[in-house]
Amino acid sequence: MRQAVRIDLNCDLGEGMEDALILPYITSANIATGFHAGDHLTMLRCIRLCRQYGVHIGAHPSFPDRTHFGREEMHLTSEELYALIAYQVGAMQALCRSQGCLLRHVKPHGALYNMSAKDPEIARMIARALLDIDDKLILFGLAGSISVAIAREMGLRVMEEAFADRAYLSNGQLVPRNQPGAVHSDVKNSLQQARDIAFNSQVKCIDGTIITLKADSICLHGDSAGAVALSELIWNGLKQ
Repeated sequence: MRQAVRIDLNCDLGEGMEDALILPYITSANIATGFHAGDHLTMLRCIRLCRQYGVHIGAHPSFPDRTHFGREEMHLTSEELYALIAYQVGAMQALCRSQGCLLRHVKPHGALYNMSAKDPEIARMIARALLDIDDKLILFGLAGSISVAIAREMGLRVMEEAFADRAYLSNGQLVPRNQPGAVHSDVKNSLQQARDIAFNSQVKCIDGTIITLKADSICLHGDSAGAVALSELIWNGLKQ
């Protein structure tokens, strides 16, 4: 049995990286559902790996944008967005059931995640789709954001998420990836940030200010260089 860690650790998987090597150091996995990365076979294999390691399974739906890895904003109608979420989450749920597993949560990917953190209509439509599919699903959303507030208001369970390897603005939003310093290049900074969030509910922002940041889960990006080593480092640094 693995030793408990201070806080839930999640990672985005099924994106062509070393999933099997990361799984021992996380407690929740967000599996790409084919629109920004992955495919039906990758989804199935990730589900089986999660079952093997006892890791909670989540769907990681995205805008239909493999060219830009789902990180470019797209502007869809409410109907299009609802169908987009329901389609991807439904497919993941069906594969989970085929393996005797439970789909526990949903975490939007990339631009969809960031837009839902600021746009009430996008947040509301995502929450509505999840409630209609399975009202027991948990939404992972940016800590303190609109997406979390609206989902909770609509009766959906939520887990507020923070990031170990991403820099923060003083308003609690992530520094956009196209800006310098958006992603921590030094693993020591990522470890310190993870510990600050898990043990002190705070984070040091890119401008040096310190803000309160209460989170239920910390994300480690599986598509970044050195992801396996970073996940092991943070896992060991957050053991109870």
